Amino acid sequence: MGSFGRNEWSIVGSHCTVIKLLADDIIRYLSPVYRCAYADTSHNDDITLLPGRLAGGASLEYTDQVNYRQFNYTRELSPFDLRQQFAEADIVLVNGNHQLAKAQVVIVDENKRASLQKRVKQLTNVELILLSESTTEVFDFLLEGIPGIAAVPVCRMDDAEAIQNFFREKLQQAKPKLNGLVLAGGKSVRMGYDKGTVHWHGREQRYHLAELLKPFCDEVFISCRSVQKDEIKSEYATLEDTFVDLGPTGAILSAFREQPDSAWLVVATDLPLLDKDTLAYLVRHRNAASIATAFNSAVDDFPEPLITIWEPKSYPVLLAYLAQGYSCPRKVLINSDVILLNTPDPNTLTNVNTPEELERVKRIVQQKDSY
Repeated sequence: MGSFGRNEWSIVGSHCTVIKLLADDIIRYLSPVYRCAYADTSHNDDITLLPGRLAGGASLEYTDQVNYRQFNYTRELSPFDLRQQFAEADIVLVNGNHQLAKAQVVIVDENKRASLQKRVKQLTNVELILLSESTTEVFDFLLEGIPGIAAVPVCRMDDAEAIQNFFREKLQQAKPKLNGLVLAGGKSVRMGYDKGTVHWHGREQRYHLAELLKPFCDEVFISCRSVQKDEIKSEYATLEDTFVDLGPTGAILSAFREQPDSAWLVVATDLPLLDKDTLAYLVRHRNAASIATAFNSAVDDFPEPLITIWEPKSYPVLLAYLAQGYSCPRKVLINSDVILLNTPDPNTLTNVNTPEELERVKRIVQQKDSY
């Protein structure tokens, strides 16, 4: 994480107006696909007056501006507050004249040579150099003062295509890897025994699902309680619940605690009709710019949280709901901006939680496997 998020660049080396116009162009290009954010500091007046009710003593003011929402605070925001506010952004562009960021885009402008020279120590991770109309080459003090700068790509400020390609490629490279998580830590109270051990397809369901996930995921884990860990075959990686007694939410949060920068394709063990075509459809339509990609239930038209791709940006959202007393992942999906899909075959989302449901679905599985 940087000052604001995972993928952030400060733009430095020119006037604020130039920086804002460049940020506008980049955001306009990226926003149809990615969630973009911008950070700056206002300095229009020597004395900044408190707006609205803040002037009367309020500590927070919220205004629904119809086309956008506005929060005004009096208190200082810490880096933790800022990262929380920017958590859903795929890219944060920052006015480097006023704010720092993890990576930098440097504008080489003869008119701002002296100002840029004063900021050399802030240039800790330069990833792109832009030559303004007034310059033809990178300043000597940059070449001498920044290790590895000779390998940094250089283009002109008016080369919009090159600038767009740079950010597009960076964001494509930053797409979180996808892990698989088989939710096998439930107590199966209604079934009367562990649902993950049912032999639906010639092996225990938890192992069948792990194998089903492998072609789509970098790593696959079986989520379990501590008492189950020794029961699971050693060739399958396990991920023990560290958020205990929270059901599926606890398992998902435990996965993010282990690898917070990975996305997680989560499947429940009580889905015996789930097949590779359904998983392929979900992965193919994954949108990493959303907090999650899920199926709509054919039964109640609500999101199915337990066959869902949860992106890293869902981690703080899940924690925020938990802090308010909500441990239902479906509630998070219902109240968040997520991608919802209609499954090609609704039967693949059939849950089996009781012995009666098991017998009914077992006949369906036997019929399918016989073809």
